[in-house]
Amino acid sequence: MVSRNLSRVCYHPPSSALFLFLFLFVFARLISDLDLSQDGSSVSEKSGSIDWNTEDELEVASMLPSTSRMIVPGRDVNSSSSSSPTSKMISHFLGMGFSEDLVIKAIKENGDNNADALLEALLTYAALENVSQGQQQASIDPCSSESENTFLENFWDFDSGPESEENADESLATDTMLSLLVEMGYLPEEAVVAIDRCGPETPIAELVEFICAAQMAKEADCNSEELSLYSHKKLVKENLPKDKKRKLHGDEKWKINGQHKRPLRNQMDDDDDYGILHIPRPMIGFGVPDGPMKITQRTLPDEAVGPPFFYYENVALAPKGVWTTITRFLYEIEPEFVDSKFFGAASRKRGYIHNLPIQNRFPLLPTPPRSIHEALPRTRKWWPSWDTRTQFNCILSCVGSAKLTERIKKELENWDEEPPEDAKKFVLYHCRKWNLIWLGMNKVAPLEPDEIEVLMGFPRDHTRGGGISRTERFKVLANAFQVDTVGYHLSVLKDMFPNGMNVLSLFSGIGGAEVALHRLGIRLNNIVSVEISETCHSIFRSWWEQTKQTGKLIQVSDVQEVYADQLELWIALFGGFDLVIGGSPCNNLSGANRVSRDGIGGKHSSLFYEYFRILDLVKSIMKNRQ
Repeated sequence: MVSRNLSRVCYHPPSSALFLFLFLFVFARLISDLDLSQDGSSVSEKSGSIDWNTEDELEVASMLPSTSRMIVPGRDVNSSSSSSPTSKMISHFLGMGFSEDLVIKAIKENGDNNADALLEALLTYAALENVSQGQQQASIDPCSSESENTFLENFWDFDSGPESEENADESLATDTMLSLLVEMGYLPEEAVVAIDRCGPETPIAELVEFICAAQMAKEADCNSEELSLYSHKKLVKENLPKDKKRKLHGDEKWKINGQHKRPLRNQMDDDDDYGILHIPRPMIGFGVPDGPMKITQRTLPDEAVGPPFFYYENVALAPKGVWTTITRFLYEIEPEFVDSKFFGAASRKRGYIHNLPIQNRFPLLPTPPRSIHEALPRTRKWWPSWDTRTQFNCILSCVGSAKLTERIKKELENWDEEPPEDAKKFVLYHCRKWNLIWLGMNKVAPLEPDEIEVLMGFPRDHTRGGGISRTERFKVLANAFQVDTVGYHLSVLKDMFPNGMNVLSLFSGIGGAEVALHRLGIRLNNIVSVEISETCHSIFRSWWEQTKQTGKLIQVSDVQEVYADQLELWIALFGGFDLVIGGSPCNNLSGANRVSRDGIGGKHSSLFYEYFRILDLVKSIMKNRQ
């Protein structure tokens, strides 16, 4: 959506008038906040729109639209007790240097009781006048670069709904915001990411704040990732239990002594040609079941060849350099980036690194539903024609609150027939963001856990019962494998292991890998499941018992406590592992994390190095046994 129009936008130096407007904008917001406090409004009253107290309907405050965005554009705002007459408001903005025509237009469209909204509208009108002139110049002297186009190809579907590119109204809003941010002096790629992350309806001030925060985070990432490899080795040494004396395995000593096999980050930085991995478009990896193009042959580095087979997963749209680092550690294997929308009714963009064969793959049966109406046919009756979604966005660990769905219902009830375009945009924005479904006339609701189980490829009631709360079900499902996607990749193992497999499952979660293998008809002989969440342990153990597995299940709580002596014992007991599978936490990699998106060196996501440590030990021990 954005990429089709970016080529028309040129980079212009920041306008001095715009800097003045921004100064006045900040000044007016301070005055507005002061006026609100005098009128008796409080922060606690504003925050009341967020449902913090309901355990089962969590909502992240940073992801919610601001109160100014909750007012549907184009509708009159009730003003029973305006603090100043319209004439004073007009005089106020005329004194700032805005033309009378613009002020009257802003008041007509936004009402006269919200100085913040009025000032933002005036800034937008004024900037767009400059942008239109810049666009005329752009048509004569285009300045779009190949790097900008490449950037857009990498982010074309970042967090966007499957149908968002075809929505003309949303496209117009996005183009307007993009042009405004470029005119203000920000790079086009920075503007694209800000709009994709925050949404085209986000106020310009919030987009500016997001870009500034991203610039600071980028600089911090460059510094922190250089130290992450050194600091991780130090942490491993410091965190070893002091009351346990154990013999270090030969290939484990490098981590304690600081002698790392892989080239360090600062060594790679000297080589400008060591490129950043680019996300393909479309995100189909080496091929999907119904895709026209499939790659069936590849050459793996010698040290990557099994045994054992291994399979690693994490979020595709991670911070810059993350997948380059992961690839470097996992034997320089090219990642396979796949969006699960090609396997089911919900998007889920993930990267996979593995040493599995890639020919003769086949999908799990029965074939999962590919659209919303196939997955949830009862919603078709109430689905309005103007909601053109056919698939869901990525499944989140939090859901839209009851207050949000009530607000949408009341908004739609104001219209006897089809709502106007501004009301539609308001509703569709939240429906896409929170994966809301239609259950009645003007009635939307978030997905329920049992519906998410179907979308993720798990058996119905997989996470239900056993003392597991509804909130916990949302969380564990959002962090799980998409079973149909993983099953397609693992399908090549079925004929290779007719007598069953021994699996070392790291960061097991609720057992997505094991469910996929079971659905493929592969017997699970011995499973060592390493997972820190007792809730996930309980869910996995319950599934193991319900499906009457005859193999042996060993559950371990922490990957950091899996040492070489334990691995040697399991390998001797089972005769080796056939598959090492897992996906380390994405907490510090996910784009939804606005607080601690620290990259691969973050507190949680640095556990990737534990995956590599254990995998490397298993490979070494099994090689020595041969």
